[in-house]
Amino acid sequence: MALMSRGALRSLKIATLGLLMALVCACSISYKFNGGSLDYTRIKSISISEVYNRAPIIYPPLAANFTEQLKDFYTSRTRLEQVARAGDLELECTITGYDLTPMAVSDDNYASRTVFTVTMQVKYTNNVDEKESFDRSFKAHRDFDRNQTFVSVQDQLLEEIIEDLIKQIYNATVENW
Repeated sequence: MALMSRGALRSLKIATLGLLMALVCACSISYKFNGGSLDYTRIKSISISEVYNRAPIIYPPLAANFTEQLKDFYTSRTRLEQVARAGDLELECTITGYDLTPMAVSDDNYASRTVFTVTMQVKYTNNVDEKESFDRSFKAHRDFDRNQTFVSVQDQLLEEIIEDLIKQIYNATVENW
């Protein structure tokens, strides 16, 4: 097997490095998840009203926790000023469902898994571009095993469900997904 000269080896290394860099640069994709579709020259404020709980089953801390986390989410991801009312964007959220549904039934006729679902009705008003406004429902759920009592997992599941619902709402309002 013939040995390559130092110059040829060096040229091969440089060519390989150049090709690798070109591939890396050519294959990069950039996403922006910080108020991506907001035109801050036109949209400057948001009003987020207190979340109401109209679900048949009411878990008292849910509405207040959801309200604060929703406000924090928009504050940390946009440059919008939060105002008490009449913002350029307005969000009104109502908890309409807080449900437990048995899923898989085991041999002893008891549910082996239960699904916990929270449903939220959201009225979004875009006072700058009215055609982007909507009034629709969002759902998030988590399931848990029958070995666990609902009381023991409720707060952790709610944390995950709230995070999921907030991301859905944010994506529908600010990211236009």
